[in-house]
Amino acid sequence: MTRRIFIDKQSPKAYHALLQTSEAVRATAADAGLERTVVELVNLRVSQLNGCAFCLDVHTKAALREGEDTRRLGVLAAWRDTGLFTPLERAALALAEATTAPTDAAAQEAAYADARQVLTEDQISAVIWVAVAINAFNRVSILSRHPVR
Repeated sequence: MTRRIFIDKQSPKAYHALLQTSEAVRATAADAGLERTVVELVNLRVSQLNGCAFCLDVHTKAALREGEDTRRLGVLAAWRDTGLFTPLERAALALAEATTAPTDAAAQEAAYADARQVLTEDQISAVIWVAVAINAFNRVSILSRHPVR
C-alpha cells in the first residue's frame, strides 16, 4: 500500500481555510435553528456514503456528546426504513444524500421538494452547506488515509 501524504499537514493554509469554512457552516446551521444533533446526523450520513472511517469516528463521538441515541445511530444507514427520525431529520438526510450524489437529478429534485415542506430556506441552505463541508473533510481524510485511533 502506497504511503499517503496527510494533505492537511502538507498544506496547512488550505486546511485552515477549510476549518474556517466549517466554523462558518456550523454558525450558519445554528442561526438557521438546526439542532446540533441534526448537523451530526448529516455529517454521519454523508461520511457513511463516502466510506470515511475517520469522519465516522469523529462524528459518532460528537453525536453521542450532543445526546444522540445509539439506536438511531445504529440504523442511520437505513433511516428511510425506520420511524425513528423526525420529518425535519428525514428531509435533512435526503437533502444531504442528494448533495453528496448530485448526478441523481431525480433524487435531488425529490429531496429538495420534500425539504421545502419542512425546512425553512435558511435551513435548506444550512443543510446543503453542512453536506458540502463534510464531503470536503471526507475527501481530505480518505485521500490522506487518516487512521482511526
